[in-house]
Amino acid sequence: HLVPAAQAKFKAVEKELAANLAFRADWKRIKKRFEVAKRADHKGVIRRTMVPERNLRARFDLDWDDESARFRAVFDAFCAKWNLYGMEKDKPLVLKLSVNLTPYGTMIFVPAYWSFDPKRDIRWGEVSKLHRARGQHRQGATLAENAEQRRKDAAKLAELDAQAKRSGLRGARKHEFLCRALGWDPRTDPKRLTALRRLLGGLS
Repeated sequence: HLVPAAQAKFKAVEKELAANLAFRADWKRIKKRFEVAKRADHKGVIRRTMVPERNLRARFDLDWDDESARFRAVFDAFCAKWNLYGMEKDKPLVLKLSVNLTPYGTMIFVPAYWSFDPKRDIRWGEVSKLHRARGQHRQGATLAENAEQRRKDAAKLAELDAQAKRSGLRGARKHEFLCRALGWDPRTDPKRLTALRRLLGGLS
């Protein structure tokens, strides 16, 4: 969902970091103190601790006597310093601007180092398609007010239908009576009344 200009921005940062002497020195010190190969997956990748939704964590304590915990703390700090989500052997895995569909919502992640241009960095149309994959309905204050008015009209129509039946109204006379009572033009398509009756059925 990134535009080409954003991809180019990421590639430039990735290339610059790989050649950064301070970064290479930090990684060399970590490799000297820990057996990093033992902590990598089958592809040679070590990932930092994932940050939970809204940056909430169950606990922040650290047992410095535990070597695994000590490595994790050091490696997380290293990744935070250099804007990484991990290392692939000696290659830095730089954080990317990303859009992710989660079970609870759509998350847009902008790395701390990123000079964000909302108009040029993201294809918002594609993000909208992704977010709408769950089938959300349109929302907003005006739409909510219209929906409330339709509910009121549906309830009123039920009363008017009963009144028309008691009065023996049928066909065009009934339609004109219902429309005028609802404040509608008598030329209103009868399908609109049918739709209101269906709405009332869904609310009951």
